[in-house]
Amino acid sequence: QVQLVESGGGTVQPGGSLTLSCAASGFISAVYSMDWYRQGPGKQRELVVRSGARTTYADSVKGRFSLSRDYFKNTMNLEMNSLTPEDTAVYYCHLDAITSGSSRREYWGQGTQVNVSS
Repeated sequence: QVQLVESGGGTVQPGGSLTLSCAASGFISAVYSMDWYRQGPGKQRELVVRSGARTTYADSVKGRFSLSRDYFKNTMNLEMNSLTPEDTAVYYCHLDAITSGSSRREYWGQGTQVNVSS
């Protein structure tokens, strides 16, 4: 059973920084992508950064957020800088991978809350 565990959320002032972490456990044969999504208050869930064959960022976070991955351990960190109140959201780790039984599936973490407020 594949599980994703996020950590690192919290409250920060505008202009501050936070780093989120995600660790995938369980049998993973191959990873198509490992991503971060977020869902702000009253908003739809949106893609923040996708890490597949290449890494792509949402326009709203380019230049401020930076993703790093450990491909062997199936972990990733999202360094978030220059945070604004618009970054307030629940951030979700997402995995698209081939797991046991050679089936391709998607998995979601439980989410971690990020609040940007003065």
